[in-house]
Amino acid sequence: MSDNEQMSDSYKVTAGELKQFIERIERLEAEKKDIADQIKEVKAEARGRGYDVRVLTKLISIRKRDKDDIAEEEAVLEMYKEALGM
Repeated sequence: MSDNEQMSDSYKVTAGELKQFIERIERLEAEKKDIADQIKEVKAEARGRGYDVRVLTKLISIRKRDKDDIAEEEAVLEMYKEALGM
């Protein structure tokens, strides 16, 4: 087998693998868009029932964080508020 034939064969394998990666990413991107649309629908439903979606989003963000980090941040915030007379 010549060098050109070996390069051609390895290129075909690499091209096939590359195509698989691209197709997987494209499927995941489509799923991500569908999920984002579903999240928008849930937020619209919550807004329609009178909930403040900004606050809901903040609560979701807080729930993802470590409790110790949250407590520390809240303590510092209170200290700063007191320093400003708030």
